[in-house]
Amino acid sequence: MTARTGLIGAFLGVAMVALGSRGALAEGEGTRVPGGSLTWGVETEPTTLNPHLNGQAKAKLLLRNAFESLLARTADGGYVPWLATGYKVSDDGKTYSFTLRDDVTFSDGRKLDAAAVVTNVTKVKDPAYSAAISTGPISRIAEARAVDGRTVELTLKDPYAPFLDYIAALEIISPAAFDSPKLKAGGPEVAGTGPFILDRYVKGQDAHFIRNPTYNWAPSTASHQGPAYLDEVTYRFLSESSVRTGALSSGQVDLIEGISGNDAGLFRDDAEFRYRHALNSGTPCTLYLNTTYGLTQDVRVRRAVIAAVDVDAVLQSVYRGERTRSWGITAPIDTQLYDAGIEGGYGNDPKLANALLDEAGWTGRDAEGFRTKDGQRLRIEATQAQATLRDQRDVLLQALQAQLRQKAGIDLTIAYVDPGTYADRTASGKFDAILNSTTPAGDGFNIEYHYLPVDQGGRINYSRTAAPEVLAWLQAAAATLDRKTRFDLYARLQRFAIVEQGYGLPLYVPEDQIAAASHVHGEGFRPFHQMPENAYGIWLDR
Repeated sequence: MTARTGLIGAFLGVAMVALGSRGALAEGEGTRVPGGSLTWGVETEPTTLNPHLNGQAKAKLLLRNAFESLLARTADGGYVPWLATGYKVSDDGKTYSFTLRDDVTFSDGRKLDAAAVVTNVTKVKDPAYSAAISTGPISRIAEARAVDGRTVELTLKDPYAPFLDYIAALEIISPAAFDSPKLKAGGPEVAGTGPFILDRYVKGQDAHFIRNPTYNWAPSTASHQGPAYLDEVTYRFLSESSVRTGALSSGQVDLIEGISGNDAGLFRDDAEFRYRHALNSGTPCTLYLNTTYGLTQDVRVRRAVIAAVDVDAVLQSVYRGERTRSWGITAPIDTQLYDAGIEGGYGNDPKLANALLDEAGWTGRDAEGFRTKDGQRLRIEATQAQATLRDQRDVLLQALQAQLRQKAGIDLTIAYVDPGTYADRTASGKFDAILNSTTPAGDGFNIEYHYLPVDQGGRINYSRTAAPEVLAWLQAAAATLDRKTRFDLYARLQRFAIVEQGYGLPLYVPEDQIAAASHVHGEGFRPFHQMPENAYGIWLDR
């Protein structure tokens, strides 16, 4: 291998990475006081505490306390060292060599070395560990080897532009965890390298973390170096927005996330609290329509759904102006990938929606006003997993239901299902529609998750598209490091997917909200994805 720097520079403007400058610090830097306990009310309880197997973006808030990656992301999407001190990329773009820090230990006392990283990569590639993740970007790795104690070499089958996005999201766990009977569920037996150590989890109630006293390897994007300020942090699982709001208002918790549009003003306008929000990168909250099952197989029906809805009115009614309209297949803050030319180009056109349905033969009406054809009602069922129901999306679905009935005579029904049923439906493709958003490691393979054919790694391909045009655009985008070429490819895919084929109706850009009591300081968001950061930089002045 001939190592060279600058290969990724053509894409993200970075080269051989070295430790950079410290990240910006929160208010009150000079008066930070170590110690104390924090209680944080959160919306989502993890389905598993194993960071490899957990696919809930909202659960990362907890898991990032204990688990870390080789690289960290900067606000502009670049990379800085974390558990690795740097990396090199071969001239052919296929081999990545990472040099590890020599002072990192897992919370079980084992030292981080190249063998530990190789074990993680090898296990994640194994379908027996997780069939879902083994078909993702990890499947592109042909070989993982420890060159020496501190050097890991990962060789890809083919060049893959978003690979560092994936590496910057892959959490490293102690190799000893793979022998634990609790591996799949996660928990205290699965050790990480983070600033906190999980020492208790009570299902349905809370997760408790204690400070890792030896921690001293935060990335340069962090607020400080050394151990965390807090002695301990407890995350209470409070799924109802009103319950979280009440808990903070009454002093039962110090901090909450996931604040409804109706409640934002309670904290934003009160000096006793601090309210913050930030748009996420990744895929917007979208109603995906299945191209291979049910009545949505007809492109005219899919396009009619997209044309009928007045998204702005829906968002105003549900979120009271506290959410940002989405138009594309990725968030507008992802400026390297998002083409704003699609904005205003579709939707809120009942005349078009009804013309499409007439053309498709749905010309009858039943006693309730729904369209019919050959005695069958035009019914589309939206599947929603109870485990990922958040951010008032049940109310959002009801608003879509009302608009589709009123403007186009479409009967949108809603099925709330348990995790097993949801997994069965998504694996088999037997569903009409799914409401979903994702904020994974990088937007390149985020788009792949949604539009690659399922048998080629499209883990979240809810439209079930296998269109050859889409596959060709994705393959070309993954192989190029030229920004403009990649942007143009995704722009073509975006228009094709939404306007021409109706794979899904984008609704709003996911965002996160934090409200904290005035004695809490240092809370904030991850620099790149803008999701709530862990408790590492938080301190208390009470």
